[in-house]
Amino acid sequence: MHYSEPASTDAGDAPDTPPVARMVEDIVGCKWSLAVIGAVRRGVCRPGALEHSIDGLSKKVLNERLAKLVRYGLLDKRRYAEMPPRVEYRITPFGEKFCGLLDGIETLQRELRR
Repeated sequence: MHYSEPASTDAGDAPDTPPVARMVEDIVGCKWSLAVIGAVRRGVCRPGALEHSIDGLSKKVLNERLAKLVRYGLLDKRRYAEMPPRVEYRITPFGEKFCGLLDGIETLQRELRR
């Protein structure tokens, strides 16, 4: 099994990476981005599986969200040199840190409901 090197593993590598505050605003304000991140965190890593695991998510929107999350440095896209071709997405180390922010927001929300 062979795969190509990830496009970027550190959000600081990409010159078009927005500030973290902008990322939080963009991700938290997008239910599909949150759903995709959640699914990848649960181990759903292939595009077809992601599409089937999130009700109402179209292939077009999924591809847009995956591209954005890779561009932000939250996900790593791996292409495997197999037939048929295979692609998988994983949370990057920066993505794990970012997910900590999302977890903190979720914790605050639960505390407010008490």
